[in-house]
Amino acid sequence: MRQANTFTDNSVVCLMAPTASGKTALAYELYDTGRFELISVDSALIYRDMTIGTAKPSTEELQRYPHHLVDIIDPTETYSVAQFVRDTSALIDNAHNQQKIPLLVGGTMMYYMALLDGLSAVPDTDEAVRARVEAWRQQAGINELHQYLQSVDPVTHARLNESDTQRITRAVEVYLQTQTPISEWQRTPKQRLADTPSQVWHNIAVMPDRAWLHQRIEQRLDIMWQEGLVDEVISLLNNYPLNPNMVSMRCVGYRQVLEYLVAIQHPVFDMPHLDKEAFYAAFWQGEVDYQDVLKKQTLFQESQSAPISTDTETQALACYQMQNKALYATRQLAKRQYTWLRKISQLPNLAEDNQIQNNSAVMTFTNMVQATDYLLR
Repeated sequence: MRQANTFTDNSVVCLMAPTASGKTALAYELYDTGRFELISVDSALIYRDMTIGTAKPSTEELQRYPHHLVDIIDPTETYSVAQFVRDTSALIDNAHNQQKIPLLVGGTMMYYMALLDGLSAVPDTDEAVRARVEAWRQQAGINELHQYLQSVDPVTHARLNESDTQRITRAVEVYLQTQTPISEWQRTPKQRLADTPSQVWHNIAVMPDRAWLHQRIEQRLDIMWQEGLVDEVISLLNNYPLNPNMVSMRCVGYRQVLEYLVAIQHPVFDMPHLDKEAFYAAFWQGEVDYQDVLKKQTLFQESQSAPISTDTETQALACYQMQNKALYATRQLAKRQYTWLRKISQLPNLAEDNQIQNNSAVMTFTNMVQATDYLLR
């Protein structure tokens, strides 16, 4: 067994890499050295019962390699970036108290940005206010909320596109709760967890070749279909009062399966605890011009298997489109992660010439082998 790098006892290690790049396997190697405590930095792994589509470690893996911040909330609940920072701060302290080095591993770059660049003092939303805004959105539509921002927070109104439901509702919530525009809150000085004087942060970024990563993404999606992602989403719909606007249901893969289930008019939406109209309003596209699609696509390729039985042309087409849309969405996610990683590596406080004692520059590697050689010398 190789030994971990000679990190000091007060170290904090961030392992940042895009989806499907192999960071979990490296985290397991580091854990096996006996020096590390694993903290997940993944906004999808937080949800219970969302396993296949999030590439969550198996039950057996989680027993052998326990992760903090995995399976902590239901898919109907929300988890803010500010809460992640608070939880991570406490977990880092606990790890150090046990003579362990916290290893923050995952692909949610917005979480890393909050740790390394800091958060403004925007308060958490009161649940009563959140419910009020959601009811307003459902009744009047997101466009009305966007227009409301024009009168109370023109800066945010100009910055956000009308389709950005999550950020628009958040801005409205903050204003109704505090009577202060979120744009003003965001101008307050940031507080960075990475500035903690008693800690030394080591920031590792892995940015692999995109062609290689795209192949890995396709392989992993094939495994998800074979393992039953569609059945997992049906089970979620059966067990939780979900709606398409919940953050959990915007996760890549899950979003595309929901659209597929609407397209084939799956009976699960008739469950009394689900708002069928909300799902159909979000995804129903009416009749499809099958002949046009059939001219452009080969529905049944011997190398591609459908995730569930496809007895009709409608199901076959919807299934094929779902798989392609999920592949495209995952590649777009990876593209955004690359953009975030470049942004993080260029933060002034993390630049290579930075002389602040307790914050190392971001060390960037082009593949996981290089990162492994550095972390396991």
